[in-house]
Amino acid sequence: MKTPHIPVLLDEVIESFKNLDDGFVVDCTLGYAGHSSIILQKYPNIKLIGIDRDQEALDFSSNRLKEYSDRKTLYKGTFSNIFPTLKEQPIKAILADFGVSSLQLDKKDRGFSFSSPNLDMRMDSNSELSAYTVVNEYPREKLEYIFNHYGELNLYREVTSIILEARAIKPISSAVELTKIALKVLPKGGKIHPATLMFQAIRIEVNNELGEIEGLLDALENSTPSEAVVSLITFHSLEDRLVKNKFKKWSSDCICDSNAIRCSCGKNNAIGKMIKRKPITATKEELKINNRSRSAKLRSFRFSK
Repeated sequence: MKTPHIPVLLDEVIESFKNLDDGFVVDCTLGYAGHSSIILQKYPNIKLIGIDRDQEALDFSSNRLKEYSDRKTLYKGTFSNIFPTLKEQPIKAILADFGVSSLQLDKKDRGFSFSSPNLDMRMDSNSELSAYTVVNEYPREKLEYIFNHYGELNLYREVTSIILEARAIKPISSAVELTKIALKVLPKGGKIHPATLMFQAIRIEVNNELGEIEGLLDALENSTPSEAVVSLITFHSLEDRLVKNKFKKWSSDCICDSNAIRCSCGKNNAIGKMIKRKPITATKEELKINNRSRSAKLRSFRFSK
């Protein structure tokens, strides 16, 4: 079966799980099972729990992993909701790849790409909130907020104004149309498409992406699976900052206020340690075959006993 998605940092993810010998791996963003298929192949005693909110991805992966039917369990839903409810034990590894899959980007009817004939961007096609609603119904203040905070756009006010002007004439109905409108004020040039950060901001809002990551990190902190390794792949600074700060907190022995004169917490509060201090990024070889890996960062953390 041809896979529609090349998994990023695959070798590095496998390396982070190198001592797996039994138990469960939870793939919180199963997608098209790029990572999970190799994990199941490489570790014959491991069982997989796959989570995804995209039914199309789940259907594809269920078929792709059919030879491992006795070793896989798939759940539909958001990982922040599903992960805390899992009863399977012991969980030895947790993986999440927070990027949009290649199929979601490439299938124009999903509305993620600049050339899409509609305006959707929902990872779960049954969700109520779509990009169409955000672009055509959000008031100025909310649009400015998401473009500023989720897209980190310097021209967030100008982008908002041009959208408001356009939609006052008629609804903006496609990603193509939205892109053309935004390009009137967004600067040209650079390594990425000028509308990339605007689209990122809308997609984050539609899918509550940062809230999902925070929910997963909180669930992990509350459960602290013994000796489990968690490997998380992020694609922009907002995601990476959440992961980096949480891993730093989990690694800290002292949790006293930074202004405290002396430590009074006992300096034994770390619940594990980061496998590497700095994030792992794609090699030159990977970048040649998969340019979508250029912004990927992998951070891994091992929980203590």
